Order: sequence, then structure tokens, then C-alpha cells
Amino acid sequence: MKKQAKKVVLALMASALMLATACGSNAGTNSETGTNAGTNSGGGDKPITLRMAWWGSETRHEYTKKVIDLYKTKNPNVTIEVEYANYDDYWKKIAPQAAANELPDIMQIDTGYYAQYAGKGQLADLTPYFGKEIDVTNISENALNGGKLGDGVFGMNLGVNSLGFHYDPATLAKAGVDSIPENWSWDDYLSIAAKAKENGIYIDSGMRAEVFFGYYLRTVGKKLYNEAGNGLGYEDDQLFVDFFGKLADLVKSGAAPTPDTLAQIKGVEDDMTVKGTQIGVWQWSNQFVALQQAVNRPMKFAPALNPGAKEGLYLKPSMFFSISKNSKAKEEAAKFINFFVNDPEANKLILGERGVPVSSVIKEELKPLLSPEQVQVFDYVAWSEENSSPMDPVDPIGAIEVFASLKSLTEQLNYGQISAEDAAKKFRSEAENVLKKNK
Repeated sequence: MKKQAKKVVLALMASALMLATACGSNAGTNSETGTNAGTNSGGGDKPITLRMAWWGSETRHEYTKKVIDLYKTKNPNVTIEVEYANYDDYWKKIAPQAAANELPDIMQIDTGYYAQYAGKGQLADLTPYFGKEIDVTNISENALNGGKLGDGVFGMNLGVNSLGFHYDPATLAKAGVDSIPENWSWDDYLSIAAKAKENGIYIDSGMRAEVFFGYYLRTVGKKLYNEAGNGLGYEDDQLFVDFFGKLADLVKSGAAPTPDTLAQIKGVEDDMTVKGTQIGVWQWSNQFVALQQAVNRPMKFAPALNPGAKEGLYLKPSMFFSISKNSKAKEEAAKFINFFVNDPEANKLILGERGVPVSSVIKEELKPLLSPEQVQVFDYVAWSEENSSPMDPVDPIGAIEVFASLKSLTEQLNYGQISAEDAAKKFRSEAENVLKKNK
């Protein structure tokens, strides 16, 4: 009897061991993604919880939540916890999460911060999901490569934008100018600014230094950063002087507002284009519709300035959706990103607010639904595709600090506190000190 009982005990122990081994296998490492799948990685009816974070306007918040609700109706086992904030607060919130390896499963990434997070290994390479969870059939390689860094793609391009001048023809007429030439040049621009000033109207509110200096350098065959991302991409500081000197002269002459005047703008109701005291704004194409709605008068696009506009202009990813390297549900996160990019019903809610869709099919499906202003945006981006050059590599680590230096120095320049020559030298010194850390 004792021998029989011992056999039963040994058999039970062996069964228990086999069961435990089997359970361990189910919860083990996902060989494709290289992550521990845990309880969040299954498909089918298994409960899935994803965290998703983004920044943006109230309009963006509202339609993004509607897209999430739509996804949940088709995937009732998925719960998506939302986290959003304004732009500045977003990055303040994300930084400690990154330090604690607690980034959201899906997070919106700006091109300026892209290398900082992707380059430090905090984002997952999406390449293994292309053609599987993320359908890229109708997305061009150029659009996908907008998120390329090294050998990987760490962010899904959510839409493309192009730079341009968004102006009010009625205010242009008040400035004594009938129209903006089709291929206008710096000389045309400065001439229009002078006429506007004579009639008590500003030409614009300036050009964002970190965006338009890069554009200007491209027009003369240079880049803001070198290929390795560990130094500036131009050697002659006269380029800085030429570009920012022109803009500072506009402020000095009264053709463009001073930093003090700009600081008084607290909301869209104070915007000088809205008030009709400024002809237009230099900005990205996805910002056109909101401005037009605020102005509430017909507005138009004018292209970037010549010479070299085609070399300077490029299609830029508006922003990315990335997946945290520490996410335990990468495949499910990739499925949601695919839904956001490729689902027709979802995109009828988005309507290109994050840039003109990268899917050629979605772009065509949306056209009948667009307002006249949205059609203008789609048309301008289509024109830009034919009149631009490939985008530079994504900004290197440290780009945010470089931008802060550039912004500070150009403000000093516009206040008349520093000469363009001294600002150029100081910018080179400060930028090189930041970028050399990438060596």
C-alpha cells in the first residue's frame, strides 16, 4: 500500500510540474517583439489595456477620444486609458515616465523630441509590424521613412505638412498690394512688407527661427545639422547674418511687430491676422484651417520664398505615434496605430487634422468630405509634393536645446540687444557645445 501511495504522489507531482511548465510557456517572451507578453499581449477576447498619450488642442482631444471609442466598439476587449496635455506640460509629464520606464504604450512624438526618445532606446522599432499589424500597402516609402533613425523606424508618420505663407487677401489689398507673385522672392517679400508698413499694416509675425532657418539653409545647399548630428551643417556664419539680419530689419523698420507686441497676444482673438492688422502668417499647412476659421474671411496659400524654394521645401511628418519599448502589448498598440492611419471611418473623424493622411486611399476617400479650406490644404500639400526635395534626417539629440538657443538669440536680435554677427557666433558656440555630446 505504501508503494502504491508513493506512485500516486509522484504522478501528481509530475503532472503539476508539466502544467506549470505549460503555463510558463504561454506567458513567456514574444519572439517577434522581444518582450514579455504577460497578460496584455494576447489577441482575441483577452482583456487588453493600453495607455495612450498625446498633446494638442481641444478639437484634437475630442476627435481622438471619438476614434478611441470607435476602436473599442470593434475591439470590445481593449481598454485605452487616455493621457493628454498641452504641448509644454506633455513633455514635462513624459520625461519622468521615461526615466522610470513607464512611458505609455502609445505616445505622440514631435519631430524635435524624436531622436531624444528613439535614440536612447525608449521606443520600439515599428519595422517588424509593417505589413503585419500595420498595413503599409498604400503608404509611400518616403512617408514611412519620415520616422527612420539609423536602421529602424521608431514612429508612425501620422500625416504630412508643408511650409507656406497663409494670408488674408483682403488685408493684402489694404496694404496696397493686388496679389502675391506665383514664385515670389525675398525681394518681392521685402517690397510687400515695405508697402504694408506704409499703410500701417504688418507683413507677418516673423518666422519661427528653428523651422525657417533650416529651410533657408536648404535653399543654399546647406543643412542645420551635419550628417552625424554632432555639429552644425554649415560653416559660414554669414548665412545666419543674411537670414536673421533681414528679419530683424523688418522689425526695426516697423514692418513686423516687436517681441513686446507679440508678447501681448494672449489668444486667437488678439491675433493680428484675425484683427486685420497683419497680412499673414508663416506656418505649417495643418495650421491653416484653424487660422482661417478664426479670421472668418477667405484666406490663401503662398509658397515659400525663392531662390531655391524647391530645394528648401520638404514634406514633414506632422508628428508620430510611437510604441514604448517597455510596452507589454506592442502588437495591440500597433493594431491601434494601423486603425488610426488606415481606417476610413476613423479618418472621417480626424479629417487630416494631424496633417494630410499618408495613406493614398484614405486621402482620396476624404476629399468629398472636406471643407473648402481643407481642400486648400490638401491641394497645397499635393503641389508641394511636386515642388520640394527629400526631408533631412530627423533632428539629432540635443535639438531642443539648440532650438532654445536659437530662439533666445533671435529675440535678443529683434530687441536690438545683439548684432546679427555676434548672435551668429554665439549660436555656433552654444549649438556646437550641445551637439558635440553626440560624438
